[in-house]
Amino acid sequence: MNVTRGFTGRPRVHRPGLPPGQYDAGDDWPVLSAEVTPDLAPADWTFRVDGLVEEPRTWNWEQAHALPGSVYEGDIHCVTSWSKFGVRFGGVSLDAFLAAVRPLPTATHAVAYSHTGYTTNLPLTDLTGGKAWIAFSHDGRPLAPEHGGPARLLVPHLYFWKSAKWIAGLKLLDHDEPGFWEQNGYHARGNPWEEQRYSGD
Repeated sequence: MNVTRGFTGRPRVHRPGLPPGQYDAGDDWPVLSAEVTPDLAPADWTFRVDGLVEEPRTWNWEQAHALPGSVYEGDIHCVTSWSKFGVRFGGVSLDAFLAAVRPLPTATHAVAYSHTGYTTNLPLTDLTGGKAWIAFSHDGRPLAPEHGGPARLLVPHLYFWKSAKWIAGLKLLDHDEPGFWEQNGYHARGNPWEEQRYSGD
């Protein structure tokens, strides 16, 4: 099982690993959602990757878990200013899913969408090369529904609204297409180290 540590070489503000404008949430993990938490059982969960790919594909729970497991150990940062250190998520690297569908050379961006209808946009470069996961567990336990369980997208180097809860799929595009929060004034990318919280930051 592959373990990826938090990225190194970051700017140091206030304390090691804390981006500007953030505070350490300690043992707390605030619950913030744009939508009501769905009642989504693992047996009903699916994940699809389509759009600009050679072979669109949908995985169910068992098929996704049959892919090589991967673990992220590091930090997460929310646009509402809290950061949580030393988290451990288990799941599957997004690279494994993308390898199966083979993105076309024209694909530059993706829209991640949830089983609830929530969407967020990401450059494809932020989802590849060991930077993103489909996460099923947190600290060795199944991911709680209020935190996106049974499965969420995990893109820990960006603000956490990019890590879509209750992930249902990715649509690969040749252009940037704003998601829910991006249409409501949030930054298109959301890099915590550059404080890209809102459009124009």
